[in-house]
Amino acid sequence: MTNVYENILGLIGNTPMVKLNTVTKDIPATVYAKLESYNPGHSTKDRIAIHIIEAAEEKGILKPGSTVVETTSGNTGFSLAMVCIIKGYQCILAVSDKTKAEKIAYLKALGATVYICPANVPADDPRSYYEVAKRIHEETPGSIYINQYFNELNVDAHYRTTGPEIWEQTQGKITHLIACTGTGGTLSGSAKYLKEKNPDIKVIGVDASGSILKGFHETGEINKDEIHPYQIEGMGKNLIPSALHFELVDEFVRVNDEMSAYRTREIALKEAIMGGYTTGAVVQGLIQYGISHELSTEDVVVAIFPDHGSRYITKVYSDQWMAEQGFLNNCVHNYEEVFKTEFVK
Repeated sequence: MTNVYENILGLIGNTPMVKLNTVTKDIPATVYAKLESYNPGHSTKDRIAIHIIEAAEEKGILKPGSTVVETTSGNTGFSLAMVCIIKGYQCILAVSDKTKAEKIAYLKALGATVYICPANVPADDPRSYYEVAKRIHEETPGSIYINQYFNELNVDAHYRTTGPEIWEQTQGKITHLIACTGTGGTLSGSAKYLKEKNPDIKVIGVDASGSILKGFHETGEINKDEIHPYQIEGMGKNLIPSALHFELVDEFVRVNDEMSAYRTREIALKEAIMGGYTTGAVVQGLIQYGISHELSTEDVVVAIFPDHGSRYITKVYSDQWMAEQGFLNNCVHNYEEVFKTEFVK
């Protein structure tokens, strides 16, 4: 039988790519979006959830009745909760208070226990979601801590799946890979595979204004003065994750909340792709990169769209939320004017 699976986990991976025709019209290169929302958990994090959990099973670390603990901005939590249901594990998640209520409801609907932690505290603060997850793991017998920011299996999952898929889908013609960076696993694993195939492929990471990753890549030092609150979930960091292999990244581009929000909604309106906030961020990053670099008609760019916009209906897709952030009130109808008058930073 075709397209019939034993359970939902059989749908993970082999996501489609779609050519972007409108939002990247000013870029001479051919641009494809890798739609990770086509995973059953609707994000790229499905890949690492099943890979890390199955690796733990093979080592005998996870046994029936075990508990999986993790730090998440939402997507990894969804994926872990989904895998835990099928495999019979308990799931405990620590999330930041930037996480919208509908995401928390989604996690709970999948049976996860959720702890909400303040976002704007140092990573080593005992209240941070990193430290809370560690404490829960230590206090929970028979648990494992996924630790996606510092777990090399995060990178390996994408080295084994995402990278090869992109290479095959572009028939080896890819010249540029661009993706948002949070843990760094998606970009690093994909880049590692692709650069083994062709070292000339350019790898571009997209960082958030308020994060330290771009600055660290350029200087090798952490500049705490760069840290400030921002709204984009799932990208940027106030710590340096070991899952982000900086040596594989040719350049970082930094984007802000407002322009990324406009791009997210523009992609929905002009390409009919309902992507998450980071979808807009990666396209904004690509456009900024295109302004400062000469891309040609021979170039083939793959942009990884990490998740689905349904998780951001009360955030970036909400006119009220946009207005509350001080963004353009009539943003749905004024993209062209915004992009003409706003200098790309």
